[in-house]
Amino acid sequence: MTRPTRPRPEARPERARGEGDEVLSWWRNAVFYQIYVRSFADGNGDGVGDLAGIRSRLGYLAGLGVDALWMTPFYPSPMADHGYDVADPRDVEPVFGDLAEFDALLADAHALGLRVTIDLVPNHSSHDHEWFRAALAAGPGSPERARYIFREGKGPDGSEPPNNWPSVFGGPAWTRVPDGQWYLHIFAPEQPDLNFANPEVVADLEETMRFWLDRGVDGFRIDVAHGMAKPDGLPDMLPMEDTGLLDDHGPGDHRFDQDGVHVVHRRIRAVLDQYPGTMAVGEVWVSDDARLAQYLRDDELQLAFNFKLLTAEWDPEDQRQAITHSLAAVAGTPAPACWVLSNHDRPRHVTRYGDGELGLRRARAAALLQLALPGASYLYNGDELGMPDVELPDHVLQDPMWLRSGGTERGRDACRIPVPWSGTEPSYGFSTRADTWLPMPDGWAGLTAEAQAADPSSMQSLYRTALALRRSSSGFGDESLEWLPAPDGCLAFRRSGGLVCLVNLSGATVPLPEGRVLLASADVSGGGLPDDAAAWVQG
Repeated sequence: MTRPTRPRPEARPERARGEGDEVLSWWRNAVFYQIYVRSFADGNGDGVGDLAGIRSRLGYLAGLGVDALWMTPFYPSPMADHGYDVADPRDVEPVFGDLAEFDALLADAHALGLRVTIDLVPNHSSHDHEWFRAALAAGPGSPERARYIFREGKGPDGSEPPNNWPSVFGGPAWTRVPDGQWYLHIFAPEQPDLNFANPEVVADLEETMRFWLDRGVDGFRIDVAHGMAKPDGLPDMLPMEDTGLLDDHGPGDHRFDQDGVHVVHRRIRAVLDQYPGTMAVGEVWVSDDARLAQYLRDDELQLAFNFKLLTAEWDPEDQRQAITHSLAAVAGTPAPACWVLSNHDRPRHVTRYGDGELGLRRARAAALLQLALPGASYLYNGDELGMPDVELPDHVLQDPMWLRSGGTERGRDACRIPVPWSGTEPSYGFSTRADTWLPMPDGWAGLTAEAQAADPSSMQSLYRTALALRRSSSGFGDESLEWLPAPDGCLAFRRSGGLVCLVNLSGATVPLPEGRVLLASADVSGGGLPDDAAAWVQG
């Protein structure tokens, strides 16, 4: 299919670094900003974020200095998993807007020089998808059921699940339908897994990709990119004490990282290659460096999230090992590293690092650490404000993990609170109404984007300055990194352009490296770097 002559954003000259065609490989050192659509900005006053709200805040994002956006699913959905249960992957959920609003958002973003990437959810569909409704109506052995994974049950009357696989949301990964067969759902029962051994399923995914690429999107984030392939015979797996979301259980977990998934990724890449300058990043929860590298071969993903920095403790050895392994995973592949500290599925790093003033101080240091590393970086909406997790009362929780676990797992709602924009009371400019889809706490007046914009010492100002330096400074150089000797309890590395990043986790103030301090996460006017702080120094 020929791509329409839609104007595409040119890479801003100050952001074009590296060798080769910088415009086509813009993603190699880009800073992406993840927008959790429900929680970013509400444009119509119903308490839920939407496309109009995003469009109204594009100027803020361009001013912050990010290169690209990643938008979580905004497709028609019954919202059993807040959009990751997709009923129609080629339209817009009315709660969020319509296709005309998406096209307007895309055009405005491109006019500001912002690339736009969107979530692709291939592993499963919604149970409300027309295919799944047809599968239920058609019965066992039908072509309609062959698009999903239906099996007969075990036991004399087939009343036991076909195997012992658990759902990552709790309970078994199988649900029985009235005619006696069972269908597989690695996530919620409302998210039946698609059968990627079926050519029709693969062809439909390609059609979805072309639908959005032809509209002008710049790429995709692939949800559950280590799924989409199941082992022959669907054998039982080793029992696991923890079946929670996004935990990497290694080779004994037959639900993920099967070799057949790479066939799907090669098909995805073949479509992208027909649209020069587009890309895909995979959500790949694989801890083994060699296994992760397989997703980054030259005919598969351009990027894969490496979550080691996200899961590392605030400890110098943990942090160093996370960086070392992340770089080792991409060594020998065409891909750069891809760094993330928080997202919509994990506790925010302010909270992980101790919460309160301690967590905020460490999060400031972590921001400079992340943005000094070679490769691409992903920020989660609110990172630049220092947003923490929020403890919510039981009755407002909405995550399927909470519901499926019988109230034993609180789920991910705490990290999905709407973004505070302005004002002194909830909803802080997120919406024109006070009550939002998840409640916002009192006491966030100083956390708002408006308040922080006027404060040169704020987290937002730190991010804006860091992003401007990353874009304009020659100190970052290429994608290499050299570890330097450092005081005990510290990390220090140099980029090829001469920039040195020092992170102090020692518990005491340490001397700064020689050179000009470009930026620090704490006051260094006394000549030393305080504990839980980081600095960029140009030698």
